[in-house]
Amino acid sequence: MGSKMADPSLEGEYDPERHAGLYGMQRFKAMSSVILALMLSILDYSVANVALPTIATDLHSSASQAIWVINAYQLANLACLLPLAAIGARVGFGRMSQLGIVLFLVASVACAVSQNMLELTLARALQGVGSSCIMSVNIALVRFIYPHKLIGKGIALNGLFIGLGVALGPTIGSFILSVASWPWIFWVNLPLGGIAILLASKALPKTPRSEVKVDIFGSVLTVASFALLGIGLDSFMHGDLGWGAGLTGWSLVSWWLLLRWQKKRPEPIVPLDLLKRVPFLLACLISFCGFVASNLYIVAMPFTLTVAFHKNPATVGLLIAPWAVGVAVMSFTVGKIADRFPAALLSSIGLIVTGVGFILLCILPLDADNTAIAWRTLVAGMGFGFFQPPNNRAIMVTAPPGREGGASGMLSVARLSGQTTGALLVAGLFTLFPHPAFICLGAAAAVAFCGAALSAGRTLFKSRPAKTV
Repeated sequence: MGSKMADPSLEGEYDPERHAGLYGMQRFKAMSSVILALMLSILDYSVANVALPTIATDLHSSASQAIWVINAYQLANLACLLPLAAIGARVGFGRMSQLGIVLFLVASVACAVSQNMLELTLARALQGVGSSCIMSVNIALVRFIYPHKLIGKGIALNGLFIGLGVALGPTIGSFILSVASWPWIFWVNLPLGGIAILLASKALPKTPRSEVKVDIFGSVLTVASFALLGIGLDSFMHGDLGWGAGLTGWSLVSWWLLLRWQKKRPEPIVPLDLLKRVPFLLACLISFCGFVASNLYIVAMPFTLTVAFHKNPATVGLLIAPWAVGVAVMSFTVGKIADRFPAALLSSIGLIVTGVGFILLCILPLDADNTAIAWRTLVAGMGFGFFQPPNNRAIMVTAPPGREGGASGMLSVARLSGQTTGALLVAGLFTLFPHPAFICLGAAAAVAFCGAALSAGRTLFKSRPAKTV
């Protein structure tokens, strides 16, 4: 047993003084602040999904226009993650999180009072920037709240509440819409956000600040690269080949300029220094695969249940819920062992179980009862919950002291880009095939198994020990 703790993949790179962590009520209050801010971001995304049809009807918009209520939030979030992580390292991770909460609350008010789709889309983009401030430093803060030997538990607790947010979002959204108009899905953010900002101002730890100046030009290029690519791919999916090709082309130019510019920087916004470390790169790729697989399931499964299994909307919601329950339960459970066993082992097992769950769903007969669907969905969710915390821990501990911000930002980029890719693949498969529901599940299983193979393969690489500064 003792040999496990000597494994470099478990120890990672850390500074005993820098990563001493908090204890007792200090840790509880700080982590409560982080979780409240996280729940603001996660809940608002999933609650808004449920409200889309109501918003489209009320604002006299088409479904394709209404989807930008989601796209604007997601794209702004993704595009700003790495620049805001770099700024957070400069000004302090706690300050960045507090700024994010304030921006999020201001944008929530703007969303609630919007009179047309353009106003709402712009307000949602600002809300996405606020969410990005929170998400870019979220795991970096956990790195300073928990001592190094317990970092896996802190990351697992994060995963637990992400799972709860995803699970509770549709239910909360449906309840709000049943008793009030859609603006109230944004008004309810204010009391939760008020508590979060009060806790954050008093409880978050002061983190060491980077001495490297913020790269303004690199930040602009990073935002442009992600935004142009996201809008270009969305144009392709909607059949607008001219705009799609043009925007994607400009995105590639922007990426080329960005990568050339970043080579000159000591702490690049796109963390090229971290991505040169094979264990870090592999952990990010594995996270990307995991979230591609999960979103292939999450986006396609409602259509599968409705079209193939002929379930009504209320039943669809109940049959998808076991996924989130499985993720939440196993995220908490695996946190107890994530600091003792290698991520290569735990994450591989998790992704294999996830893939098996998808295959079990894929081979179900069309007259399957609700119980048969629910327990298979639970298996897939439990596998995903088992995979995530150890892999997130691997991303954070393979980054050297001083690069927590870059690692935290890259972790969120891997998650969001994986989710976006999964959603785009579903859109593409629905365009290519008349009945792609089970094809999406098969593709999700294949991607999960690829991630498991990558995870197992990282046993060939060991993290280099930290240099003494």
